[in-house]
Amino acid sequence: MSRTDLWSPLPDLLGKTREALHQVAFFAVSPARYRAVGRMGLEPTTRGFGTPDYSGTVARVDGALLVMESTGNIATQEISTIRSAAEFFSGEYVERWFDDFHDPLVPMDPDAQLGVDEDHSVLIGNWLEFGFSVLDELRGTAVDGDDVSATQIWPEHFDAATELGSAEAGQRASFGASPGDSGVGEPYLYVAPWSDFDETDEYWNASSFGGSVLTHGELLGEKDQESAALEFYRSGYDRLRA
Repeated sequence: MSRTDLWSPLPDLLGKTREALHQVAFFAVSPARYRAVGRMGLEPTTRGFGTPDYSGTVARVDGALLVMESTGNIATQEISTIRSAAEFFSGEYVERWFDDFHDPLVPMDPDAQLGVDEDHSVLIGNWLEFGFSVLDELRGTAVDGDDVSATQIWPEHFDAATELGSAEAGQRASFGASPGDSGVGEPYLYVAPWSDFDETDEYWNASSFGGSVLTHGELLGEKDQESAALEFYRSGYDRLRA
């Protein structure tokens, strides 16, 4: 079985690569796009994640490689340190490159070796791609009155997410797919309401934030993971509209 098969038990030490990639996303990939066009959102790319095309350029991670595509030329470099990654993409490492983050990522030592495992990196990219696919299905079921945001990978959280529902009616929530964090150690899907919800409802099971989670381990037991994921999101959406 491939080590990058999304629907097999997770490998040990996935969290180490996840933390390293989070640093690369926040301090290297997103700043390259932001400095060029004033936007920072990322998306799944081949074997990883990266920027949408901006001015003929794509900055991305492919397994354990950094890839810079520009005007038909492709440059690559092995992931080593945060500083090296930032310099590869945009010429400099800067801790504070956007002033309005509510919860900016705490930087690691920018000169420490990251030790990204190629297969683990691809697996995380596959999870983000899965999240994007299901979230786009969810967005397609929005009804009149819903405010629907684009799906993107947020660099400060390193998760794929969209926002859906009416904030004025108290029905809006963030719907996302995280590769894991300090609160939930494995990849998971989540629904995070923007307003009050019925905390007595067992659906709202998250312990590290106000909302609901469905973990990778729980999805492993499903015959159709995509349908189960969409049902999870729809259950949260329907509860908030009830």
